[in-house]
This record gives sequence, C-alpha cells and structure tokens, in this order.
Amino acid sequence: MILVSSVIFGAGAMNALAEFFESTGMAQVGGPLIGLVFLFHFVLAARKVPFRAEQQTIMAAHARRLRHTDTWLWVVQAATAMVILIMGAIHMWVVLTDLPITAAKSAARIQGGWWMIFYLVLLPMVELHVGIGYYRIGVKWGFIRRDNRKNAKKFENILTVFFIVIGLITLIRFLTLTV
Repeated sequence: MILVSSVIFGAGAMNALAEFFESTGMAQVGGPLIGLVFLFHFVLAARKVPFRAEQQTIMAAHARRLRHTDTWLWVVQAATAMVILIMGAIHMWVVLTDLPITAAKSAARIQGGWWMIFYLVLLPMVELHVGIGYYRIGVKWGFIRRDNRKNAKKFENILTVFFIVIGLITLIRFLTLTV
C-alpha cells in the first residue's frame, strides 16, 4: 500500500520507486516471495477456518450465541481471508506478469474495464483483515489487555480507516492520471 500510494505525490515518485525495485531485482524476486508468504500465511491460518458448510453453520450459531465482539472479529477476518485469497492471487498474477510496474500501466488498469470495482472491493477487505489481525495478535500476545482494550480497538479502527482513505485517494489518483 505504501509503495503504490507513492503515486499520490505524482507519477514520477511512483516510477522512481518502481525503477529502484526493478534495477535491484527486488521486483522480480520480491514479488514471488510475497506470493509465497501469502500462500504460507493462508496454509497456517486455514487450519482454524471452517471450510465445510456444516462447520460454518455451527461457527455462525456459536458466534450469535456468544455475542462476543472478538468472536465476530474472527468471523470477519476468516471471511475476508477467503475473498483476499482469490482477489489477491488475481492481483499478484496481473501485476507480476506485466513487469515493469509503472504509474501509467497501473492507471490504465484502473481506468479500463472492471479493475476499479475490483480494487474497491479488495481494498476494504485487506484493510479489515490486517487491522483485525493486528488487534488479535495484540490480544494473543498480551500487548492488549482488558485495561487497554477499548483504546486499542479505537486506535486500530482509526488506523484501518486511515489506510482505507489512503487507498481511496490512491485509486482516485490512478483514475485521474493521464495515460
């Protein structure tokens, strides 16, 4: 997100950053590595996700009965994970099979076809998933306790909204960039 949002400062800023990653080979090596980390994360997390309809029905019933916010956060995180798995793979394939990355290519993709809608769906899914994930890690590792949980949730919500706004500004910039 931070690398792509450099386009907010102009096409030259994004192109310079992309050129650095291209010239050092980081785009060619880093892209597939990110894909592997993405897949590894899914495999590790999938052990806890109910895939069968029967399991999903039971999980939804438990979540409704518990009326526990953190349980619902897990449900949202699991649901967004399924969307991200498919859409993230599509995004990575499209970007990595059309190197080098440039502001003009990214803008052309956003301006043409259904890609704007695609990214308008993917953006909040990723930000919700990551925001909830950081919150849940904080709870699990003891950084977030009962006494600071309310403030931690507020901070995470603000951070999630902030990154969604940055993402929307980035999409608007691509939409208005001359191709």
